[in-house]
Amino acid sequence: MKLPPLTAFRYFDIAARTESFVRAAEHLHVTHGAVSRQVRLLEESLGVELFERRNRAIFLTRAGRDLHGTTQAIFEQLEGAVQRLHQQAHDNVLVVSCEPTIAMRWLIPRLPRFHARHPDLQLHLVAAGGPVDFARGGIDLALRRDDFHWDRQLHSLKICDEWIGPVATPDLKGQRLLHSATRPDAWATWLRLSGQDLRQTARSDFEHFYLSIQAASAGMGTAIASALMVRDELDNGQLQAPYGFLRDGSGYHLLSPQPLDDGSKRQCFAQWVGDECRACLAHLGLLQNDEPALPSPPQVR
Repeated sequence: MKLPPLTAFRYFDIAARTESFVRAAEHLHVTHGAVSRQVRLLEESLGVELFERRNRAIFLTRAGRDLHGTTQAIFEQLEGAVQRLHQQAHDNVLVVSCEPTIAMRWLIPRLPRFHARHPDLQLHLVAAGGPVDFARGGIDLALRRDDFHWDRQLHSLKICDEWIGPVATPDLKGQRLLHSATRPDAWATWLRLSGQDLRQTARSDFEHFYLSIQAASAGMGTAIASALMVRDELDNGQLQAPYGFLRDGSGYHLLSPQPLDDGSKRQCFAQWVGDECRACLAHLGLLQNDEPALPSPPQVR
């Protein structure tokens, strides 16, 4: 016997589940008449009535109940299989939200090493700061400085402390201080921690932290910078840090709605980014003995 079209079984299943052609039509985003026609087509093909129709109400017949027991199980299994396939197709994609400055000046130049270590993972990077909507943005991990309060139900892992200090080009003339709106207290914090008393002759203001650092690299003045974000410029001599760097009391954390120590792709990234941060701070002579080491994840296959 040739089976009726799958669409007819689907329409019947929804109608049986909702006990209404109208609600089935709303669920399927079709007209009431379309549901009625598909059910009637199925009944004619099988040669049995599946619903009793009384005063615009419908009731499953015995044959309808028997068929619905089968269609319900089949469609649940089909939906489960599709969901598993979709999940498998995206298991190798890791979506990371990262603050723009550290993304551009530190993380992106090091991503080739992440891909070399985990060639089976595809990393999608999203530049954003502050609170993150993991569900709406499809985000797996967020790398953030702890300058805001996040939901304590999130899983968090401290990656490293923040180290800050003034940076400028070696041939800088004058004492113009470069400020940023996204870290308005950076200079005041460093002056308090260092005990220095710099006399300001001029200042320039920038909207973002990374713009003030870029301006310092262009020789426009002296900016407060994160040691992580200027490591490469310090190495090549483009910038110098005459006063060194001090911990400002903040730190960088990975945030996730899922555990970070479950051997998943999230732990792979956490391990890698922690290793990179520690290597960078050690290179600058800033690594402290109390910096935590992250447990190594198993290899992702």
